[in-house]
Amino acid sequence: CPWQGPYHELTVHEAECTHPTKTGKELMDILDEMDQTRKKEMQLYNSIFSLLSFEKIGYTEVQFRPYRTDDFITRLYYETPRLTVLNQTWVLKARVNDSERNPNLSCKRTLSFQLLLKSKVNSPLECSFLLLEGPYDDVHIRPVIYHFVFANESNETDYMPLPIVDSVECNKLLAAKNINLRLFIFQIQK
Repeated sequence: CPWQGPYHELTVHEAECTHPTKTGKELMDILDEMDQTRKKEMQLYNSIFSLLSFEKIGYTEVQFRPYRTDDFITRLYYETPRLTVLNQTWVLKARVNDSERNPNLSCKRTLSFQLLLKSKVNSPLECSFLLLEGPYDDVHIRPVIYHFVFANESNETDYMPLPIVDSVECNKLLAAKNINLRLFIFQIQK
């Protein structure tokens, strides 16, 4: 049983848990699913370890600050100050629930982000990048590696989901005055 919780709730869980009544086949299906999840995690960590062998790696602490648009319909978004990684200038933007009209009316919240290259480059800059929780935050983010080729005519990624574990974690982030994360960029050498 994958249940986790405080010890004082264990007896209540044991009384309600359906795992002891499952058949062997049902348990094998659950174990297979757990194995697949573990396999995906191992693939991700192996990908991260291979990125760590790259020659050009940069990281920085980023702090998203809230902003509001001056449009007819006011929208909330987040942006970082300009930051320098791998001798290039970058900005990160984030938005709540993909800029739906009234994210305050939804109890299920998500954040998506966009990485923008502000420097001019002589040749395309192929990068892999990921966002992780900052050193002093307790928010849980599942690492996801994104990939993009930056050039002067295509200097911003699409909005991609910030891989926060769940909506509760997202609300924790949004309740903070600023959102502190860590950005890693790996430049792919040709």
